[in-house]
Amino acid sequence: MVKREPSVTVRLPQAWLWAVILGGAAIGLGAAFAVGPLADWLISRFDGAPGPLRLAAALPLVWAIPVLTLVGGVAGALVAGTWHDENPVIEVGADSVVVHDATGGRHVERARIAEVFTDGRELVLRDTDGREHVRTRVDSGLAGRLQSAFEQQDYPWRGTVDPHEADYTTWVDNVPGLDERAHALLRKRQRALADNRTGAADEAHEELRALGISVRNRGKVQQYRKV
Repeated sequence: MVKREPSVTVRLPQAWLWAVILGGAAIGLGAAFAVGPLADWLISRFDGAPGPLRLAAALPLVWAIPVLTLVGGVAGALVAGTWHDENPVIEVGADSVVVHDATGGRHVERARIAEVFTDGRELVLRDTDGREHVRTRVDSGLAGRLQSAFEQQDYPWRGTVDPHEADYTTWVDNVPGLDERAHALLRKRQRALADNRTGAADEAHEELRALGISVRNRGKVQQYRKV
């Protein structure tokens, strides 16, 4: 009987999230001692200071310390929560991979995965025909953990550069080589990303994938590759 490796789950470590929260609290604590001198300097230099800064500087130190430490901790918790929500939870098993991200959950059988790699700040799983099963944003700090998890389960890990990097082309509206349907979806995706409508952008991405077009972002431009 073949012994199988237990599944490996990759997610943002709780210690990283707590570090952000505690870091925010530490900044708030430091601010309790700095707001008074800073407000005095601004008033002497520019004859005024922002209202919130004057309000914080008016607090007695015995109150400023807990209040600003709490405010810093809450701000850190908001940042940590956003960071947590932006990163997927990836379960790497012997027979399949499950990705839980903002678009929901996706299950991909091991037999359908021919390439696994990180492309910038995205994790990509591809089929044998070159189509993408998954392209999801991950924090760059997780790259090593992802590599270890996939290699432990003997998946075809291809590193941190797209094996088909040279095949991507920067999208230009109405450029020959793509039909009108593809151009319309790329326009839709670009507008959705500009408006921060991630759901609409994901829908356009899925439709492009169904057409056999792989798309990614480099800065503010879209790049595509025909599969």
